[in-house]
Amino acid sequence: APGKYYFEDRFDLVQFARVVKDAGLYLMLRIGPFVAAEWNFGGVPAWLHYIPGTVFRTNNEPFKSHMKSFTTKIVDMMKKERFFASQGGHIILAQIENEYGYYQQAYGAGGKAYAMWAGSMALAQNTGVPWIMCQQYDVPDHVINTCNSFYCDQFKPNLPTQPKIWTENWPGWFQTFGESNPHRPPEDVAFSVARFFGKGGSVQNYYVYHGGTNFDRTAGGPFITTSYDYDAPIDEYGLKRFPKWAHLKELHKSIKLCEHSLLFGNSTLLSLGPQQEADVYTDHSGGCVAFLANIDSEKDKVVTFRNRQYDLPAWSVSILPDCKNVVFNTAKVRSQTLMVDMVPETLQASKPDQWSIFTERIGIWDKNDFVRNEFVDHINTTKDSTDYLWHTTSFDVDRNYPASGNHPILNIGSKGHAVHAFLNNMLIGSAYGNGSESSFSVQMPINLKAGKNEIALLSMTVGLKSAGPYYEWVGAGLTSVNISGMQNGTMDLSSNNWAYKIGLEGEHYRLFKPDQGNNQRWRPQSEPPKHQPLTWYKVNVDVPQGDDPVGLDMQSMGKGLVWLNGNAIGRYWPRTSPTDDRCTPSCDYRGKFSPNKCRAGCGKPTQRWYHVPRSWFHPSGNTLVVFEEQGGDPTKITFSRRVATSVCSFVSENYPSIDLESWDKSISDENPLAAKVQLSCPKGKNISSIKFASFGDPSGTCRSYQQGSCHHPDSLSVVEKACLNINSCTVSLSDEGFGEDPCPGVTKTLAIEADCS
Repeated sequence: APGKYYFEDRFDLVQFARVVKDAGLYLMLRIGPFVAAEWNFGGVPAWLHYIPGTVFRTNNEPFKSHMKSFTTKIVDMMKKERFFASQGGHIILAQIENEYGYYQQAYGAGGKAYAMWAGSMALAQNTGVPWIMCQQYDVPDHVINTCNSFYCDQFKPNLPTQPKIWTENWPGWFQTFGESNPHRPPEDVAFSVARFFGKGGSVQNYYVYHGGTNFDRTAGGPFITTSYDYDAPIDEYGLKRFPKWAHLKELHKSIKLCEHSLLFGNSTLLSLGPQQEADVYTDHSGGCVAFLANIDSEKDKVVTFRNRQYDLPAWSVSILPDCKNVVFNTAKVRSQTLMVDMVPETLQASKPDQWSIFTERIGIWDKNDFVRNEFVDHINTTKDSTDYLWHTTSFDVDRNYPASGNHPILNIGSKGHAVHAFLNNMLIGSAYGNGSESSFSVQMPINLKAGKNEIALLSMTVGLKSAGPYYEWVGAGLTSVNISGMQNGTMDLSSNNWAYKIGLEGEHYRLFKPDQGNNQRWRPQSEPPKHQPLTWYKVNVDVPQGDDPVGLDMQSMGKGLVWLNGNAIGRYWPRTSPTDDRCTPSCDYRGKFSPNKCRAGCGKPTQRWYHVPRSWFHPSGNTLVVFEEQGGDPTKITFSRRVATSVCSFVSENYPSIDLESWDKSISDENPLAAKVQLSCPKGKNISSIKFASFGDPSGTCRSYQQGSCHHPDSLSVVEKACLNINSCTVSLSDEGFGEDPCPGVTKTLAIEADCS
């Protein structure tokens, strides 16, 4: 609320900053306050839009006043804890605004003035650390503009004296309900980072390094999923994503080996071919570092650098900390792949009458809030206090109806985001927009009765817009309703008397709160009704065993909201994505990445599992509350544990085999170390079986490896001897067990897949 802040529980910003400090990390404090981040309404509270005269993100006094108050509040909180580097703390950079440069032009002169004001206001906070503005092409003096993108090697700051900072390197992309899921290959992420530092980059930050969850109704978009996993190096559930996490760890270790020459050396750019080049750094102490790049997106190349030959795969960078030896190539992933599965557990309860239900009344569940002869904007009406807004009206049909040959059609138009339509208390259909187009129209065949007919339309938002010029003015809700195919043509109901009701009855009575467990509106049921719309379900559940992260499998349900012990897990909607050619069994990392390039899950629910933090469970007496809009089978809801079940690795002879922990410049390249496969199960688990092993020229990806034309017959026994029944193992491609070369003259690969249990 205006002037009131909430920093308790998981919103405790000071505690978060303290955890970062205790971990020995530095902090970049990106205050915003406009954060975008696919967050509901861009992170700006909805009430600000309704303060008279307010226009977001332009030279507007009400907006600037609240923005300054918020910024000052956050800075003062950090100053009080002495967290800024100027106070001896760990906050080294602060950010004002976010990606405003994309939209500034739309605001005309007011945009330019606002950007200058924002930077100056930030500087006046006197934090003693530099302020940055990302994607901002004109910034006040002493503010640093930075880059957000998949690639920032060609980015140049406004002034040559400023450091080259990459605020957001996107290791994946966000998900939208009804779409397949994007994935960015680790080879391409590493390529982008190596290119950035080769081209003089100073600071590179992953957005995001750890995926998360948009609990409650915080996801924006609209249509952004509750999951914000982002294909990040650490996933939504807090598990390391292999090989991405490990490949990037090796990359940064390799760059760290180049530190002195990068900081103190002079750079030279050398051409090694039409699309091949070397960025070389030499310092006064004799240090020399080289980044050899092949930016050809199709062809591998052999290049000559300082009288030596180097193999450069397409779309890759090799890092040479001594200008001689390759310690890392971005396209050669040495790390294992960890396969993670959702292992289901029965939704157990301690009582025989475990279920209770509450059925929403269709339409106006109490007195109406108001009546209009028109449609109102959904967001302006609810002010984002709820996703839901009821519209009801009635009309008469001639007693002689129906006439033969007439097939009435209910036509609904909406600015977004979704609607459930009820005719005479029966659900007749639903319709939705999508992540690229919120508005929609729908035609539903209906059966009318003679006399009075009642229509109830439940309009819904699915997260408010979070970016774009004047985004706060983008509305939602119904725009037209008519019935075609009537005897007298089309019956337009748009200017009928419409009664409105904000929200749901169950929301009003806060049935999701633990203190409402004994509310008399709940009706005990030994077997809950299935496929019934507008139904609240309550069930007592046990804690899933073990300590693995937990997800809630909602595949059997339609669309709605879910809570555990009063904590809002978020919107669930296992909406199926279309089947299209963007989904492929494997992804070619070569060439520029875009969110549509490497997708998975076509024809499947965009999001099936919903993260439930274990901290939300009690030792006993846990209550799960589900509000289902369309109808589903609640008896098939299950908890699932996120478990690493198998590991794979695919390493070739020509992969760099340098030990990055003990690398030194005296290493002999006359006797290079043999490449190795390293496998490791999670703590507490051992390698229980070897599902696949081939030393030769195998192909494929994890869980789909295949032997090639060349295969050593002892591959399986060599790997079993080294790896079975232990937590981790290493198999060298020069292992004496492989004996005779199975295919002389061919670059050999060792591929392994193993189970963990």
